[in-house]
Amino acid sequence: MASQADYDGLLRNDSPASLAGSILLHLFGGYSGALMVRLWDGRVLRIGNGSPSFTLSLRNPGVLRDLVLFHDPVRLAEAYFGGDVDVAGDFDAAMGLRYYLENLRLPFVEKALLILRALALGGVRTHRLPEEKVAARLLPRQNGPDSISFHYDVSNDFYRLWLDERMVYSCAYFESSEQSLELAQRNKLDHICRKLRLHAGESLLDIGCGWGALVCWAAKHYGVRAHGITLSRNQFEHACREVRQQGLEGQVTVELRDYRDIPAEAAYDKIASVGMFEHVGLKNLPGYFATVHRVLKPGGLFLNHGITSDEPGWDQGVSTRFINRHVFPDGELDTVSNVLCQMEEKDFEIFDVEGLRPHYALTLRHWVRRLEEHAEEAVRLVGERTYRIWRLYMTGCALQFEQGATGIYQILAVRKESGLPSLPLTRRDLYIRSGPTL
Repeated sequence: MASQADYDGLLRNDSPASLAGSILLHLFGGYSGALMVRLWDGRVLRIGNGSPSFTLSLRNPGVLRDLVLFHDPVRLAEAYFGGDVDVAGDFDAAMGLRYYLENLRLPFVEKALLILRALALGGVRTHRLPEEKVAARLLPRQNGPDSISFHYDVSNDFYRLWLDERMVYSCAYFESSEQSLELAQRNKLDHICRKLRLHAGESLLDIGCGWGALVCWAAKHYGVRAHGITLSRNQFEHACREVRQQGLEGQVTVELRDYRDIPAEAAYDKIASVGMFEHVGLKNLPGYFATVHRVLKPGGLFLNHGITSDEPGWDQGVSTRFINRHVFPDGELDTVSNVLCQMEEKDFEIFDVEGLRPHYALTLRHWVRRLEEHAEEAVRLVGERTYRIWRLYMTGCALQFEQGATGIYQILAVRKESGLPSLPLTRRDLYIRSGPTL
């Protein structure tokens, strides 16, 4: 833990730097790690025992003032996005400050003293994201095109920097941790097709088809007629190009369409939804599953692949405020048990549930590494702020999956009909390599 001696050089007068030393001494008195703090005047303070794993640079006194007044990790993240805070060293360790600040509890007298000192710091307000670029705002249609565009229409070239060659933006499927991201994403596409027991001539609907990887894979390797829908203009245009380039115009169609607007007469043998239902919103889940049930033929298979929370509902905690404000407007998660109940209420029979949490942790680590390796190009494409948002967001998600605070599941369900479902009695067929060479 930091000692008073660490701040002797700063505590000799009432300058902002002197106040900063006193504040940091108390603010991080219970911090179990070790870090360096570089102040706006260039002075460096050492906090904690052991070798510091990262350096936190505070560009102006307002950052420290906000830490004391709010001890809100989201504000600290926003200061990082705006360049008021920088991080050098172990970024994962720096992310751990979130939990320290979130759980910080100080005695009343000590807290009051810190607030007085913080108010005396002065300094400019830390940079907040311009309101027109904040996700947490009223949108014309909740969980509609504007919400999707905010996240997915950042830049295809930006996503291409860190996704695999097929632009698959969802959890990969690793047979070993040493596999490449490209192979693991091919594994995932094929795993989904196998679970759906796709056969030539069948019709497949992909709700939230992304950049078109699954519909193209299913048509090319399993001979189905595939139709994908998305609300992202960028994804739609890319998917259409992929269909043309792969010569699949006769088998694959893609359109800009909300799942709520699928024609009443539509009927599909199989339906997949991969990484999409997180955008639906909890109050809309009954309607979402009812729509899938309506357009799926009796006895048809439905695979829902999506992220879940370890707690029911979507409370306004640190993670949810950050995600809805800066990454996924309108996005909401629930527990897998609640999701299963909602599916059963819409007359789906659950046949298989597979947890993929370790797979998403590995996927995110690949994405973060690739993004950091292409940092300069990413900044050129989307700007420093957006690069920092995505770096922090994906690193935080990786930690969440590694720690078990967030889960992800593939749920295979059947639209009920009388009699037994047309499924194999075991899962053996999923793992017998009779499909495409990956």
